Amino acid sequence: MQKGFNSDIQVKGKPYHVQTEDWGAQNPFVVTRVFCSGAVIKTIKTPYAEALRGGPSSQVEAVKLALRQQHHRILDQLISGQLDAPGSSLRLRE
Repeated sequence: MQKGFNSDIQVKGKPYHVQTEDWGAQNPFVVTRVFCSGAVIKTIKTPYAEALRGGPSSQVEAVKLALRQQHHRILDQLISGQLDAPGSSLRLRE
């Protein structure tokens, strides 16, 4: 099973690392962390209940899809400047 995604990206000359992972059934969240120069500057934590809403009927497939979608959405938000101020935790905007 896909446990997560990692991407390295440059935005306005700054290097960022974006990591999205499945915390598993015991801690049911899809979590994305955005790093800059090795420090976590943003954490996005989505409960499975939200991630699974309206998705595939299989939980495994739904979590895989949620991982991919959240990771790409955060990359898009980072590139477009839509992420809020560094250091705060936010919920994923739809």
